[in-house]
Amino acid sequence: MKIIIAGGHGQIARRLGRLLTAQGDSVVGLIRNPAHSNELSDDGMRPIVCDLEAATSDDVAAALVGADAVVFAAGAGPGSGAARKYTVDHQAAVLLAEAALQAGIRRYVMISTRGAGSPPPAHADEVWAAYVHAKTAADEHVMAQDLDWTILRPAALTDDPGTGAVRLTAEQSVGRVTRDDVAQVLAALLVTPATAGLVLELAQGPDPVAEAVAHAANNRTGEPCP
Repeated sequence: MKIIIAGGHGQIARRLGRLLTAQGDSVVGLIRNPAHSNELSDDGMRPIVCDLEAATSDDVAAALVGADAVVFAAGAGPGSGAARKYTVDHQAAVLLAEAALQAGIRRYVMISTRGAGSPPPAHADEVWAAYVHAKTAADEHVMAQDLDWTILRPAALTDDPGTGAVRLTAEQSVGRVTRDDVAQVLAALLVTPATAGLVLELAQGPDPVAEAVAHAANNRTGEPCP
């Protein structure tokens, strides 16, 4: 497969890129900062400089030509204000969806977040609330498009070594999950077309990744693995 990862220099994106290239896929990482190109090349990805806050849908569609799937892994990141949650976490995801449709690419996998789809808690600070609102709006936009979308909402992220075991259901994610395991789940989703149309919540759990993804695909009510 040829897979485009928007936000290719992100922590999950780089893990995913290494997994995909190791299994023989062709991976392109869209990045804003050209200084990150060498790191992506070292991971086995082909970097393309494309600032999703400044690009047009034509610009992005040109970078997507020939791809089988796109993964939205971009984010404003820690330390960014509420305004960039809108321009990156929401608007860039919308732009990628428009460009995918324009380029004739149907498969769209979105890295969302825990809490998306519901109002942020009353005690949430302004930036976290803006992030949840942005992710919710992005998810809703992608879900309304004629795309084979899958929305993945991970629990709190850690840099601990991956366990290879997760809980993947339609119920709101609680607890934590490693970035390694998120990348493994994304790689499995990309080769499981029957997960299209699902919103999946991800946390650490008892089920091997391949088994959890297969169960989600076969049991579209979102019940956990038995």
